[in-house]
Amino acid sequence: MRRAPGEGCRDRAVRQLSRRERHLPIGGSVQVTTPGSARLDADAPGTVRLSVAEASALGMGALLRVGYSGEDAQIIVDQLVDNALCGYKFAGLPRILAIAGDEKTRKQRAPVKIVHETPVSALIDGGNNVGYIVAYRAAEAAIRKAKAAGMASVGAYNSYFSGRNAYFVEKIVREGLVAFHASSAYPRVLPPGAARPALGTNPICFGFPSDRGPVIFDMGTASLMWGEVMLHAHLGEPLPEGIGFDEQGRPSRDASAVLKGGVAPFGGHKGYGLSFAIQALGILAGAALAKGEVRDYGFLFWVVDPQVMLPGGQFQSQMSEYVRQIKALPRQPGVEAIRIPSERAMRERERRREEGIVIEAKVVESLKTL
Repeated sequence: MRRAPGEGCRDRAVRQLSRRERHLPIGGSVQVTTPGSARLDADAPGTVRLSVAEASALGMGALLRVGYSGEDAQIIVDQLVDNALCGYKFAGLPRILAIAGDEKTRKQRAPVKIVHETPVSALIDGGNNVGYIVAYRAAEAAIRKAKAAGMASVGAYNSYFSGRNAYFVEKIVREGLVAFHASSAYPRVLPPGAARPALGTNPICFGFPSDRGPVIFDMGTASLMWGEVMLHAHLGEPLPEGIGFDEQGRPSRDASAVLKGGVAPFGGHKGYGLSFAIQALGILAGAALAKGEVRDYGFLFWVVDPQVMLPGGQFQSQMSEYVRQIKALPRQPGVEAIRIPSERAMRERERRREEGIVIEAKVVESLKTL
């Protein structure tokens, strides 16, 4: 059984963080920004600019106080900080507030374990651990099996909060593997015409190795990811028109009301169909049907070593040429460059490593009081 860490564990985690900080490019004091005082999104009033080290320390402290071990807290924080670096504000440190407030966080947790496996597959019981940990361990298992057998199928269940799929897929692709990852979730999305949610936000992700690094395509099948709804509610900001519904299925822009209802799928019936399929894949991963108060997420990884299909590095070479051809296409007037999937996020990551992460001051204060 996992329990709240003792002081010795806290001390080890702090020492571990201090060692990591020596390799991080950012340091210095926290800055509260004022209008016009910083670049891009940093000019919003009531925001705080944090270095990578400061953001990591803030997240670690909050998670340790919530009751996570140093190892698990580090796995979660690394993902949340990377999400923020890649420009996904809602998926960064604000997610700790959602984790801390979730009833499953307060329930007993057991070690993540494989309950059934073959040379090319594994089914993992997440032990009621948060998905940032469970999907991370599932990705590790998929890497091991794909490297040994050429391909792998790994499913995980008994978890909650899926994290950002691209993080896990990038981890796999950096091992030279091709990856597909889908996550089914608790019902938050209303099928077209329905007055009650029946689908999760159900993201899907593909990843491919190339000479320029991982090429990742990651998308949610909801019109708005649930973390964004939660952040809007925390900040008291209205949602965009036409995507949210209250608990009676009536259209609403009030994020707090939408938290009791749900959101629409993206793209009408096409997004609905894709979300439906991902929910089915979650069942394949061992997740219980999302019914009533059942809150089981399903994480599925399909991973292939491209060498089993195209030996001698042919796939990576062809993938690299494919990317070059896309980038070299003639551009329409006013278009500076043709981007490939994940290019924006990768560039944001490098920029924000130097400039820091901007986060709402209200979120920072909430994290400090956990």
